[in-house]
Amino acid sequence: MANRSKILIIGGTGYIGSYISKASLALGHPTFLLVRESTASNPEKARLLESFKASGANILRGSLEDQVSLVEAIKKVDVVISAAKGPQMMDQLNIIKAIKEVGTIKRFLPSEFGNDVDKVHAVEPAKTMYENKAKIRRAIEAEGIPYTYVSNDCFARYFLPGFGHLDITAPPRDKVVIFGDGNAKAVFVEEEDIGTFTVKAADDPRTLNKTLYFRLPANTYSINQLVALWEKKIGKILEKFYIPEEEFLKKIAETPFPDNVGMAIEHSIFVKGDQTNFEIGPDGVEASQLYPDVKYTTVEEFLSQYI
Repeated sequence: MANRSKILIIGGTGYIGSYISKASLALGHPTFLLVRESTASNPEKARLLESFKASGANILRGSLEDQVSLVEAIKKVDVVISAAKGPQMMDQLNIIKAIKEVGTIKRFLPSEFGNDVDKVHAVEPAKTMYENKAKIRRAIEAEGIPYTYVSNDCFARYFLPGFGHLDITAPPRDKVVIFGDGNAKAVFVEEEDIGTFTVKAADDPRTLNKTLYFRLPANTYSINQLVALWEKKIGKILEKFYIPEEEFLKKIAETPFPDNVGMAIEHSIFVKGDQTNFEIGPDGVEASQLYPDVKYTTVEEFLSQYI
């Protein structure tokens, strides 16, 4: 453990942050979690914190709005990973300011955990969300802070059960609604694997000032391919309904906030193909190639639990 970077995780009890926290502890990193005082009043998060403490996590009280606590927390570590949620995206400017003040951080991984924000073709309101994430990137680069950007594509537990639909908890048995023509390919990554790959990359010299992409070969599917795989598993052909892009865009425009955010993200991924419609250039590296030792959960394995 003495040779492993000390990692501070901001948002470590949130959805993807909890998986990153678990991975950091499992991989033997001295792990520090910046936690609000109010977190202890949430029974579920309080139990999660206790489990992290039992595994060796160091709990620090503070928040993105409390610059003094932020600076003090950052002084204790080598690497900062942010898993801040959407409403706090621009508060990451405070992290950048604190990292610059401390001056000893070897790597900062800002909160992205989705599409590459510099390569999306999103409509509003997701367009503004991605633009804000891009502003954080530019601020990091302007300050000369060493970074790794994590573009992990789709959270499997969010997107896989509904074949791209965020509001479905189990694969369909009779009919399926498909965005666009169903041919755009996306990548579906189990959340535990996102945590593992992220922590492995956090102090890897090969990921310094690069974007970590998840182009996992066994997890890259179009929705049409996913449906065909599922049909084979259940021995039944589903009735298919396709939503043309024009109709989908109209639905997004007519849907109130915040539901339209998820729909705009679905459009970016499953109609525009924003996770796979570009080649990884010299400014990027691919997770499964860097870490072939990680036996990630495949799409086929994930779907098998629903049979």
